[in-house]
Amino acid sequence: MIAANRILLFSSVALVGLALAGCQHRDPAAAPRAGGMPGMPVRTVDVTMEPVPASSEYMATIKSRRSATLQPQVSGALTQILVKSGDAVTAGQVLMTIDPKLQLATVASARATERQKKAVFDYNTVEIDRQRKLFDAGVTSRDAFDQAQQAYDNSKADYQSSEETRQTQEEQLAYYTIRAPFDGVVGDIPVHVGDYVSPLNSPATVLTTVDENKDLEAYIYIPTERASQVRLGLDVDLTDISGKLLEKTKVDFVSPQVDSTLQGILAKAPVHATPEILRNAQMVKARVIWSTTPMAVIPILAVTRLGGQSFVFVARQQNGHFFASQIPVTLGDTVGNSYSVSSGLNSGDRVIVSSTQFLVNGMPVIPMKAQS
Repeated sequence: MIAANRILLFSSVALVGLALAGCQHRDPAAAPRAGGMPGMPVRTVDVTMEPVPASSEYMATIKSRRSATLQPQVSGALTQILVKSGDAVTAGQVLMTIDPKLQLATVASARATERQKKAVFDYNTVEIDRQRKLFDAGVTSRDAFDQAQQAYDNSKADYQSSEETRQTQEEQLAYYTIRAPFDGVVGDIPVHVGDYVSPLNSPATVLTTVDENKDLEAYIYIPTERASQVRLGLDVDLTDISGKLLEKTKVDFVSPQVDSTLQGILAKAPVHATPEILRNAQMVKARVIWSTTPMAVIPILAVTRLGGQSFVFVARQQNGHFFASQIPVTLGDTVGNSYSVSSGLNSGDRVIVSSTQFLVNGMPVIPMKAQS
């Protein structure tokens, strides 16, 4: 009986020894931490300081430095519209015509009057030469010569007046043909063949527009509270409504006056994008960059929110072990897929970017570097 008890005792000691040996070969990541909690594997990124712009976003309008609104200079019915919206035209190309019949009749009458006046003038030119010779020969009196001179002067003035009238009416005839003032693109055409147009209408009739789709500018109205910060050379990022970057440019004009309607200061920035990207009268977003400051930048996934406050978890080391420390942060602008942080973090902090929904303050963690 005693021998059996000894055998049982030795067997128990051996089992305990084997159990202790097995514990010594366990993965240390699975070993219990303080308080008996195992550490949760988490991925971390080191906080780095990057240049972050301080900026404001406004709506801007793209405008061409050469843009013409064509309005009628004479009255009449439209007889031809030779272009359509979007057509590329060259300087002097005929776009529309207004019925010129009445003006053609006026020009014909002016030309006939001019011919009549010229005939009288030609006759008096010959007559004054004849009267001068007769007067010099003593054949005619001074009164006869003076009358001939008066008739000549009157006919000359009448002829010159009729000539100028004819030229004016011919120039007026040119207004019945609407031509492109420069190379450009035809805009909207709100009129139709047969419409009666007149410069006397109020508001004036718009026939169409022609825009030169180059030498574009972004018109940005900046609120007056930013007046002290507006200056030449400010960087401007132009983006579409979805936020896609279209062009980087700089402010090259700042108005000395405040627009009384918009209560803003007009700033202009040159645009060099191709017509496929930006067009005249297009609305875009303009991100005006006031300054650039080094700030901590962290992935968006690292941020949690509670009661309107933003937090991140930082892996902090204590007594050889890592614990999740919940830190309140003040967020700035987004930088790509990251947030800038104006306060709460320091360079080199190990921010946790995975499993943040399962973390609590002080929880043991096993940090691993996140893959870039």
